[in-house]
Amino acid sequence: MPERYRVLCVPLDEDLLPLTALLRSRGVAHQIFEEDGQQVLEVFSAHHQRQVSELYRAWRAGEVRIAATAGGKPAARAPAMAWRSAPVTLAFALASVAVFLAFLLGAPDQWLGWLTFSPLDITRDGVRFLPMGEQYWRLLTPIFLHFGWLHITFNMLWLWELGSRIERTIGSLNTCGLIVVVAVIANVSQFQFGGPSLFGGMSGVVYGLLGFAWVAPWLEPRWAIQPSAPIMLFMVGWLLLCLFGVVEVLGFGAIANAAHFGGLLAGAALGLVFGALARARRGGPAQG
Repeated sequence: MPERYRVLCVPLDEDLLPLTALLRSRGVAHQIFEEDGQQVLEVFSAHHQRQVSELYRAWRAGEVRIAATAGGKPAARAPAMAWRSAPVTLAFALASVAVFLAFLLGAPDQWLGWLTFSPLDITRDGVRFLPMGEQYWRLLTPIFLHFGWLHITFNMLWLWELGSRIERTIGSLNTCGLIVVVAVIANVSQFQFGGPSLFGGMSGVVYGLLGFAWVAPWLEPRWAIQPSAPIMLFMVGWLLLCLFGVVEVLGFGAIANAAHFGGLLAGAALGLVFGALARARRGGPAQG
């Protein structure tokens, strides 16, 4: 009997037909069978084991799409319109860019006052911060404020990199809720630690998405959203540079460190919740 190498162990209700059709078209010998209430996929070559595992991960993460070609054979290709698979992430990014461009083109100062965490009273003597009152939209809206090209470019790139992968995995509605909850916690954290001040940016949300993407797959391994070790090192390293004031010394301006940490912790906590719920729904851990 030829030696077999286990690649996947997934729930019975997961449709592996597109994947197995693609593997057959590529001449990858494999078999799928039921074991202990799950589907198991095995290959007959150690060389194919890693290849199939990575293809499955990319397929489920939305990085490739398996579709039929004109000849009827399945083919894997990158999504032609990837933005369609992550409309919520795209909407938050476009809103941020629109607000940034509006102020760049000379939007009235009153517009700024509607988006800050604390209402502003701008006078000749300076800026006076007022109580929020019942203007609860301010818990969210500071994430749309950015104060320079580097600020918004950095945040939008990471928002799309992390947010789109998460959205393709947990769905648009869940992603919207995730972003809103993380944004509120990040903004409130900054206000509590920094007091009334002018702060803004999507970076608290970005760190929340980072925390979610890192923690959730530990409980739900089928979610192939975990950032690579170099990305984690870079992001955590940047967080520490901001915390110790190195970034401010280099001339990047004041940094909302409390928003970063609040967002990171909120995202990690939500990753635990979402991952645990997903694991409970399918009745146990997946093996890969």
